[in-house]
Amino acid sequence: MAQTTTLRRSYGHYRELFRGRPMPFAFVDLDLLDANAAAVLRRAGARPVRVATKSVRCEAILRRIVDADPRFRGLMCFAAPEAAHLAARGFDDLLVAYPTVEPAHLEAVARTVGGGARITLTVDCDEHLEAIEAAATAAGTRVPVSMEIDMSLDVPGLRFGVWRSPIRTAEAATRLARRIAASDRLLLDGIMGYEAQVAGLPDRTPGQGLRGPVIRALKRRSVRTVRERRAAIVRAVEAVAGPLRFVNGGGTGSLETTTAEDVVTEAAAGSAFFAPGLFDHYDAFRHLPAAAFAIPVVRRPAPDVYTCLGGGYIASGATGASKQPVPYLPAGARLLANEEAGEVQTPIRYRGPERLAIGDPVFLRHAKAGELCERFDRLLLATADGMAGEVPTYRGDALTFL
Repeated sequence: MAQTTTLRRSYGHYRELFRGRPMPFAFVDLDLLDANAAAVLRRAGARPVRVATKSVRCEAILRRIVDADPRFRGLMCFAAPEAAHLAARGFDDLLVAYPTVEPAHLEAVARTVGGGARITLTVDCDEHLEAIEAAATAAGTRVPVSMEIDMSLDVPGLRFGVWRSPIRTAEAATRLARRIAASDRLLLDGIMGYEAQVAGLPDRTPGQGLRGPVIRALKRRSVRTVRERRAAIVRAVEAVAGPLRFVNGGGTGSLETTTAEDVVTEAAAGSAFFAPGLFDHYDAFRHLPAAAFAIPVVRRPAPDVYTCLGGGYIASGATGASKQPVPYLPAGARLLANEEAGEVQTPIRYRGPERLAIGDPVFLRHAKAGELCERFDRLLLATADGMAGEVPTYRGDALTFL
């Protein structure tokens, strides 16, 4: 398994570093974050990487990543008003990866584009185009759009992937491309396709049982299908609309396979920077746990059980054990199956060598990356040498986009 670096942190290091800090709190280890960013570039080969903001949700951390290397080129935003806000803060080349038809949001983007910012909106149907055209007309500008194409794999009795775009054939894509080309308020800027079943689905999630080999086989098949479908659609669209500025694909879990496709000009990555719990179980890579949160021990109901205050920060998506936060430090700590992470208290079973007292922290990692920042208004910044300050999250900046 590929390792990004030999950097590791101990429970004692973080306990002493954060001693006296009120809990709960969230933090980012900047050394591990930087190592993860370097690993993303290595995994992406020669391709530039667009940073997915939904997995970070902190302006200062986004700035640190994009300033680290010129190959971090542009942001992939999750909301239109977020893109308008980040453009006003000096970020450039913003792709809003999810469609919106909210008039106020589209009007804000159109005004921002009219003022010189580069924001591209995602579309996959005529209704999206009509809504953007109305906003662009009102602002007297032309708005770039990106066509999203479906990258899922359909097998008998199963849709292996996600339900997003209805565009899955070259014919459907060229029809929409012609519609965009006929508009004096729209510009076809690029194509985006997210192979979620490869990029966001671990290879060996604990408890998969017999599903594991099936999932790995379907992922291998998906890689071939995605490559062929994306190439056919890009060729067809460029034949009627001319060269595209970008063809975006993939995510943290598929950087190697996505960037091996000839038609892909850039990859996306977000979760790789924080490396949340869901990304611990891929065969091709292992990033470092750069982000975590601390909750205090407030009870000891049994010699090996430490009950902590708070902790029930459950990830979105299909429910299950994989969406629970992951006990991180002290090593060997684990949730109790009958209670798991609770609304106001979380019992942790621990039988290791660390001596935990009432008031000591237990460190956990969120199952997903950016959702951690919806729980906390600031991130403490840690390094091997000590504290490096703190920065607000989107929530700390009073920004709640979704």
